[in-house]
Parts: sequence; C-alpha cells; structure tokens
Amino acid sequence: MMDGTKLQQTQQELKKTDSPDLEKLLGLLVSDLRTSLDHFFSGVDIPSIAALAAKVQQSKGTLFFCGVGKSGIIARKIATTISSTGTRALLLSPLDALHGDIGAVFAGDIVVLLSKSGETEELLTLLPALRNKGAELVAVVSNDRSRLARACDKVILLPLSKELCPFDMSPTTSTVGQLIFGDLLAMALMRSKKISLEDFIQNHPGGRIGKRHMIRVRDLMLTGNKVPLGTPKDTLVDMLVELSNKQCGCVVIVDEKMQLEGVFTDGDLRRSIQKHGMKALQTSMSHLMTKSPRFIGPDALAHEALHLMEADQKRPITVLIVVEAGKVVGVIKMHDILQSGI
Repeated sequence: MMDGTKLQQTQQELKKTDSPDLEKLLGLLVSDLRTSLDHFFSGVDIPSIAALAAKVQQSKGTLFFCGVGKSGIIARKIATTISSTGTRALLLSPLDALHGDIGAVFAGDIVVLLSKSGETEELLTLLPALRNKGAELVAVVSNDRSRLARACDKVILLPLSKELCPFDMSPTTSTVGQLIFGDLLAMALMRSKKISLEDFIQNHPGGRIGKRHMIRVRDLMLTGNKVPLGTPKDTLVDMLVELSNKQCGCVVIVDEKMQLEGVFTDGDLRRSIQKHGMKALQTSMSHLMTKSPRFIGPDALAHEALHLMEADQKRPITVLIVVEAGKVVGVIKMHDILQSGI
C-alpha cells in the first residue's frame, strides 16, 4: 500500500512552495508523482487485465476503446498502439457513436470504456446502445462503485491516490495510469501472440523503422548502363572516361561472363599515379585493381549494405558491388542509401 505519511508530507511541502524556484518545485512534484505511482502499482488489477487480454485473444471481433476528454485522447493512443502491434483495435468516439458510428460495432466485439470517475454522462448514455448491439463492455475506472462500473460486464480498477494537480482536478496521475494500463495490455497481447519483428515492421512501413527493414539493395542500386564496367585487360587510360562519366567513384572489373574480378576506385587512381607516374596510364586493370572487393546481394537490406561499407574503419568505401548468382548486376552508393532516410 501507499506510504500515506510520505504523501502527506510531500503535499504539505508543495503547499508551502510559493517561491519561483522551479527546480525545487519540480523535485517535489516528481516525489509526489512517484508516491502516487507506487500506490498505482501496488494495487493495479493484474488478474483483470490478464483476463481481458485472454478474452481479446479468443475474440474474432474488434476491440474498441472509448473515452471523453483526456480519457478520449488516451483511448486513441491505446487503440493505435494495440493496432500497430498486431491486434485489431479502433477508437470509438462516444458522440459520433450516438450519431451513427455505432454501426461499426457488432455482436462479439469488446468495448473498453475509460473514465476516471466512472460517472461520465456521454459513456453512460452510450451503454444501452452498445449492449443492444451485443458488445461486451469493460469499464476501466478508478472508482469501482461508479455507475459505469456497475453497468459494465467487466471492471478493471486503476488505483488512484490523487492527481498531481494542486486542486486534485486536472487529469494527470489518472491519465498516466490509463496509459500504463494500455501499454500493459498491448505488450501482453503482442508477446502472447508471438508477433515477430517482420510482423511489426509490416505495420510500420513509414519512418526510419520501416525503411531500415523494408528497403532492400535492389530498390536503390544502379543497374544496366549506369554501372561502370571494365575488364582486366583494359588499361587505365581506357577506364578514365568510364570512371568520369558514370560518377560512381569506381569501375567494376568483370570477365566476359560478368563475374567479379576486382574494382578500381578513385583512390586506386591517385595511388597508381603516385606510384607509377605517367606509365600508369598504359597499365592494365589486372595490375591496378583491388582484388576480392566487398560485395552484397540484391535482396539484402540497404542498411546492411551501409554497415558493410563501414565495416573496415581504416578503409571505408562509398560504393558497394551487387552480385547475384555469381554475376555483377549493379552497384549501390552510400549517398543513395543515406538519401533514402535509412
């Protein structure tokens, strides 16, 4: 149970804090919030949350979340989190539901109604219509004696000592408790359903998460005439135009079957001139190229190609050769990978 003496002392200190020392004020608020959350965690209704998770797993219907005001905002967050982690969940606006949106609710669906007091009139007005639709009703409240708790099929109690607000009115600690409830339910469902990383990524195609795990080398690589190519017999002077025109910073050296023989880079060009002078221009690629260069397959993830380019900190590269079935099929540039937002 909560340390009532400690909470009372903290509240008294907060009342005495009239100075503009915000750092001290925030320290007291943190202490107050920590004590309130200790009270929440000591009494959170884990068996009821587990029962709801089990019911959702067994249900073939939709899981709806419903709330008003700040609880409505939390309901939206919970619904989107659960939906993004592999369970069909939607927000149900009480006002819109009373004017037609309740048509989305069917028998077998589960409607979770969030209300700190359990006396929210909009939710109470909606209950008969939801019951007539055949939905199972779950009240998530901080007052298990409220009308909403008594009217629903199941009740989940979120313990609340007081709000962080000095008037104990503005939803603060109570909404934190609702968020924790939603995250617990979402992660319990995600883990028990054994959602894989691939499943999770499919639900997050946008942003860096999706890009890092969905964009593959073949999506960004240069192919066909855009690939700078040469043979081991070609001389450096033969390769200068290819090296300049393709603007990849390298020429890929292949045999007649397009099998990889080596690579000749801008760096190799500088080193060749320094070492051999003008004689380097008539030297064949077989003597100047870097043999056994790094390469990657077209189905590898683009961020894996980036790691491979940076694998050797002493000799990082900016272009990676792409090989499929033993043949060179393209090149991928670090610039293009970074431009993709990975």
